[in-house]
Amino acid sequence: MQTLKAGDFAPHFALLDQNGQSVSLANFKGKKVLVYFYPKALTPGCTIQACGLRDTKETLEEHNVVILGISPDSSKKLANFTEKKSLNFTLLSDPEHQVAEQFGVWGEKKFMGKTYDGIHRITFLIDEQGKIEKVFDKFKTGEHHQVVLDYLEQG
Repeated sequence: MQTLKAGDFAPHFALLDQNGQSVSLANFKGKKVLVYFYPKALTPGCTIQACGLRDTKETLEEHNVVILGISPDSSKKLANFTEKKSLNFTLLSDPEHQVAEQFGVWGEKKFMGKTYDGIHRITFLIDEQGKIEKVFDKFKTGEHHQVVLDYLEQG
């Protein structure tokens, strides 16, 4: 697993959102894009992470940041997640994990003695020119939004 790093250009992609509409990274030219990869909608850690971003979306927007969450879940499951947790940002479906692989976040994981392939919980802040500005890979799910905000407020 070769994860992209700060200074790399973000791969171009288009995926279906929670409403079944195609969303492309190119749609957000001139804005910073927070692309966060998470393993599975409606699981405890992913819910905590998503709700933290939901609750700080306004502040992120003040920093010209748009949020895109990406997981292997279907659009239908993402719609359910959005509705149940009142999420106010775009979730994208990557069932074949092509985009996750392009960003280098799909790989071997270990959980409770089992080894399997899955998404690693890593977030990329992409600048207005499409270059990765910052990679967030060390955080607790409940602190994810604050780690991002702290970084933005330093800049």
